Amino acid sequence: MTKTVALLGTLDSKGVEYAFLKARIEALGAKTLVIDAGVLGAPPFQPDVPAAEVARAGGGNLETLAARRNRGEAMAVMSRGAAAVVTRLAGEGRIDGIIAMGGGGGTSIAAAAMQALPVGFPKLIVSTLASGDISPIVGVKDIAVMPSIVDIAGINRLSSQILANAAGAIVGMVGVERPNQTEEKPLVAATMFGVTTPCVTKARAVLEQAGYEVLVFHATGTGGRTMEELIRAGFIVGVLDITTTELADELAGGVLSAGPRRLEAAGEKGIPQVVSAGALDMVNFGAPETIPAKFADRTFYRHNPLVTLMRTTPEENAALGAILAQKLNRATGPTIFMIPKKGVSSIDIAGKPFHDPAADAALFDALKQNLAGNVRLVALDTDINDEAFAVEAARLLIEAIEAKATM
Repeated sequence: MTKTVALLGTLDSKGVEYAFLKARIEALGAKTLVIDAGVLGAPPFQPDVPAAEVARAGGGNLETLAARRNRGEAMAVMSRGAAAVVTRLAGEGRIDGIIAMGGGGGTSIAAAAMQALPVGFPKLIVSTLASGDISPIVGVKDIAVMPSIVDIAGINRLSSQILANAAGAIVGMVGVERPNQTEEKPLVAATMFGVTTPCVTKARAVLEQAGYEVLVFHATGTGGRTMEELIRAGFIVGVLDITTTELADELAGGVLSAGPRRLEAAGEKGIPQVVSAGALDMVNFGAPETIPAKFADRTFYRHNPLVTLMRTTPEENAALGAILAQKLNRATGPTIFMIPKKGVSSIDIAGKPFHDPAADAALFDALKQNLAGNVRLVALDTDINDEAFAVEAARLLIEAIEAKATM
């Protein structure tokens, strides 16, 4: 069956470029469906979804937006409308993938629309912003972002090649054969960092042996947010949240925060969770010269040329213990917190640079003082990467999942 690619863009300013992209995609054998998100002028060719329809879907009126010439208002309305339109089209099976291109405005509208689409749905943005920080563009979705190299302003020797490549990329994405999953296993989410890898690797093996499929999320901010979203979306039956380090970055101002709602989704959904303090001994920064001057007297570890770790203090750990308890106390499902008495990461054990029993004690003491009775506390006389800790974490999660399933 011939696949259909949605082209989303502001045809009033990028009409020539979208006409070229449309022709290239159709030359490769795919159909196209053009969605116009422009406000200030008539498109050079007739789109399949006109801008007036997009504006209505976003709660606005195209003529009013054009008359007011308020860029911020227009962007907000067209972003909402584009998200609503592409979500509907994808749900109806009318589009199999989506591509967009533009500068700041076009990229913003495209990002809002694509972030509303499910993981796995092919998405590609050709953007002038792609060489910078693209986290606001991608969010927690699998959006492919291609640098435009030159501005999206006419078809020239370079832009024609970039857009032809983009056409080939999206046609390839919609045409790829999806893996055939013969067996649907229940999904478990787990969090991992380099310094907790042995624990999660072993626990994953135990869970997979028991018949679960394990999705491992790297606890880098985006990983935590993505996991929380999938939990809220109902994909996950259990959570092995070994690595809660993103909470430390949120507290101290590190670069890998997952935001203030981290460690809340499983509790809200009543999903069984086994939680630990993995990598709460550290806050993440970039290269040494990027670290704020106020931390000059702290203990650091150079993880690699681009990553510098800062040891959390007893005061920060006490605050983290209270935060952990506050979040877990609100859980509506089976919740277990596991304490690794001999270290929360591979560099927090005896003889390693972040070994600090007083700081760890502050974390666990604050946790114990603030935990409510709905949270089961399990303490093991091991470090977090000990095989016994990993096996017990997996066992406790399996037990909790199975018990909930029989309720």
